Amino acid sequence: MELMTYHTQAVLQVTAPSRASVCTVSRLQLSWVNTDFTNPSTFILLGIPGLEMAHVWISIPFCTIYVLAVLGNFTILFIVKIELSLHGPMYYFLCMLAVSDLVLSTSILPKTLNIFWFNSREIDFSACLTQMYFIHCFSSMESGIFVAMAFDRYVAICDPLRHSTILTNPVVAKIVLAVVLRGSMLSLPSLLLVRQWQYCRTNIIPHSYCEHIAVVKLACTDIRVSSYYSLSVAFLVTGLDGFFITVSYIQILRAIYRLPTKDARLKTFGTCISHLCAILTFYIPKFFSSLTHRFGHNVPLHFFILSANVYLLVPPLLHPLIYGLRTKEIRDRLLQLFTQKGV
Repeated sequence: MELMTYHTQAVLQVTAPSRASVCTVSRLQLSWVNTDFTNPSTFILLGIPGLEMAHVWISIPFCTIYVLAVLGNFTILFIVKIELSLHGPMYYFLCMLAVSDLVLSTSILPKTLNIFWFNSREIDFSACLTQMYFIHCFSSMESGIFVAMAFDRYVAICDPLRHSTILTNPVVAKIVLAVVLRGSMLSLPSLLLVRQWQYCRTNIIPHSYCEHIAVVKLACTDIRVSSYYSLSVAFLVTGLDGFFITVSYIQILRAIYRLPTKDARLKTFGTCISHLCAILTFYIPKFFSSLTHRFGHNVPLHFFILSANVYLLVPPLLHPLIYGLRTKEIRDRLLQLFTQKGV
């Protein structure tokens, strides 16, 4: 009864401007609360509960971030494609990072903006699972890309004479394939587990997208297997990737420290700055979002949801800026394009 009252109040609060909508959604919800079934046809996303009146205002920075992220990542892809001197391992990984960022931001924002602008809250069950899969798959892939980029920096600094013979195009292709397969395969069991659960509590998700924890909490069966698996994958991916990145940079710093002059050390370390900044912009929001979900029991719900959106939207915006400003080859080619067009 408490659960039914809570969700009815949430629906009334979110759709208060339309009495017809309240009646329709409430009847839909009540039928779901008392029914035992598998694979519901639709879920209802609430957006950001508690900030419904500010949805339109929140959509402005969200939309701006998304547009800039799309423009920035497509610019990176375009420059690497047309500039033959950038056809190397580091830039191939950078292109893969750009594609991953585009997929991650696009997987959530169009639906979120539909909620904010048009009050379009329903999402098909299959679409919800697809969205969840893309988020987990490409987040894991992005983490793997950073490991590949750290390995590239390690070889370039610690064994520069063999860089071109170690990271050949076939080797790069195998690394990319391994990153893609790992992300795809590790994310699939979570999707299958979520699909098999029975949902008899409610079809209302208090979130702006189909976030894994928010969805599995609606199941009326024992979801410990799903929780343990998702937690294990998170520790496996983040833990192992963080370990490999740390080991790579320990070796890099040791090699830099052995250089004879201060200028040489600064110049060599400067080639790693953009990669380190990109890593921080990815892992810090992710780590912060995970901590608030696990331990922030007294944190308002809207803060959880905002942090979850920031984790997926801000890195795709910052990565092109970081590499565009810090990578001389990309910066020079971009300036050349603007100069040729008379901008």
